[in-house]
Amino acid sequence: MATTDDSINGLTEYCDECELDTLHEVSVQIRTESIKKENAQFSREPYRVCECQRCGNRSSQRMNNA
Repeated sequence: MATTDDSINGLTEYCDECELDTLHEVSVQIRTESIKKENAQFSREPYRVCECQRCGNRSSQRMNNA
């Protein structure tokens, strides 16, 4: 689970690579999932992207599983 850290401006989360709670940069990206051009406008989904500021490990998770 992500927590805020009062001493550092950011979020701390558990990093699988570091095996520690480390500072992460977290953002939301809209990604197009369809490779067909005519369906691309209907296949955009939000993804939560986080990157460990210690080792650079990056992960993403689809936010809408409807």
